[in-house]
Parts: sequence; C-alpha cells; structure tokens
Amino acid sequence: MADKKVLKVFHAARQDVEIFVHLGDIIPTPIFDTQVAAMVCGFGDSVGYDKLVASLVNEHIDKSLRFTDWSRRPLNAKQLDYALSDVTHLRVVYEKLAAKLDKNQRASWLDEEMAVLTTPSTYKQDPNLSWRRIKSRLRKTLHLAILRELAAWRELEAQARNVPRNRVLRDEAMTDIAAHEPSSANDLFALRSMAREKCGKAVAETIIGVIEKTKALPASEHPKLEHGRNVPNGMGPAGDLLKVLLKLRCEQNNVAQKLVASADDIDAIARNDDADVPALHGWRRELFGQDALDLKHGKLALAADGSALKLIKIKP
Repeated sequence: MADKKVLKVFHAARQDVEIFVHLGDIIPTPIFDTQVAAMVCGFGDSVGYDKLVASLVNEHIDKSLRFTDWSRRPLNAKQLDYALSDVTHLRVVYEKLAAKLDKNQRASWLDEEMAVLTTPSTYKQDPNLSWRRIKSRLRKTLHLAILRELAAWRELEAQARNVPRNRVLRDEAMTDIAAHEPSSANDLFALRSMAREKCGKAVAETIIGVIEKTKALPASEHPKLEHGRNVPNGMGPAGDLLKVLLKLRCEQNNVAQKLVASADDIDAIARNDDADVPALHGWRRELFGQDALDLKHGKLALAADGSALKLIKIKP
C-alpha cells in the first residue's frame, strides 16, 4: 500500500483510505477510484459498485450479503465468494474504465479528485469546523454557536465510541436543539426530533451542559452569518438557466453533473463571475464554466429545437 510504484484501485475510496490514515498513518498512493472514473465516463452520479460490475463485467453481485456480520468466524463459502468478487471484478472494472479514459483522453480529469483523496487534511478534520458540513436554516449567531459546539462534541464522542456520527446524534436533532435552546433534559426530550433518539440521561445532561456553556460565550465568539449565500433577488432565473446549461453540457459530453458543478457552485457563479469554485477552473471551465459566464452575460443563448435544447452564440 505504501509502494508508489503500485497503483491501488478502490471503489468510493474515501472511507477506505480514512482507515489507512487513522490506523496506519499512511495514504495509499497512487489511487484510482472507479466510482469517480465512472462519473467521468458517463455512468451517472455516485454509481454503485454492483451496477458498475453488471454494466462492465456482465456479472451479478448478490447484495444480500452487503451488511453481513464479518466479525463472525468461520466465513461460509457464500461470504468468501462475495468478498473475493470485490477484488476480482474491481480489477476488470478498472481495466475497462482505464481504456475508456484513454480513448476519451479524460485521464487528466481524475487528477484533481485523486489529489483530494491523497491529501492528509481530507481525513484529519478539525472538530470545531465539523458544523459547517451540516445544512441548516439557523439565522441567529447564538444558534449557530450552539450547533458548532454540539457538532464538535458529537465528533469527539463518535470517535471515542468508534461509531458513525449519526449514531450519537443526527443532524436534524442538532439543528432542532440549537434552534430551541432547551434548558433541561425534559425540554430536550420534548423536542419532536428527539423523540426517536436513543440517548440516555447522561448524554442529555451533557447536551444541556454544552448549551449552557455556549450561551455564556460573548457574542464576539459566535460564528458570523454568511450573508449573500443565497442568490440575490432577480438572480434566481439566472441560476435556473445555469442548471439547465449544466445538464445539457453534461449530457452532450457524457459526464456526471455532480463531478462538474454542485448547486452551491451554480449559485456562486450566478452571484460572482470570479467565484472560486471548481467549475470555473481547468477542464470544468472548458466543459461548462465559460459557457455559464457567457450565458449569464448574454453571449450565449439556450433554445428549444423540438424536444431537444441547443446552444446559440449571440453576435456582439
């Protein structure tokens, strides 16, 4: 895994590589992620391994064993076959995708994504920044501060228990708690989102303690609201047009939309020609970004041609 002369092939590599980082303090390089490669080759957003194997190898993988208890020994023949198929089919999937990338001259399109997968900071997240990954509509800085502190606590608690974050507390529950600021365990469990949570009295008291500690912080230590994150009035239709353009360009080039631009990227481009988003750099700009700016400024138009859409260049 540490030999840089040997290519390592994964499907949806991030969680696998995270294990190597935390248990072995190494990042296997170089890496080829078949899920990302499949997105470049037109297999859609985040295609599953079983679907990729069926399409490229013409083999069927029994998904019933996906959640088997691998800690129980001995493994039976069916389990061994399932585990082995991950290796044997993955090799062939890689060969097929590599050939497609070579034919389409898109191998370089993977470089940026593979760089993210092989960067240590990708796997060593600051617990104090984990709240930024949570989608919420909180508009008070105190509520954002409570969310930040709860998310940091959850991150450390999940690591200590060695369980997924949502096993400790779900995102929905944290935003609900932050918005209502419960002052007691009874208030906490009265929240609708907490009715399904399986946390005991000790955890409830810890959550209340986090809230009280956060409320004691001066306002200067609260997170700042991100003004202008939403598209300004009048720019909504421009964002909608850019989304249509993205779909059209991705269909024309047989590449997954998710790999080219996110919804946040679209909103950023609608607001700012110089937005620092991947869609305005490298191959993504050639495929979509420049057209997006030209459409936004009236240099390009979308037109219907029967049931299809086409792009028309507008003369100055």
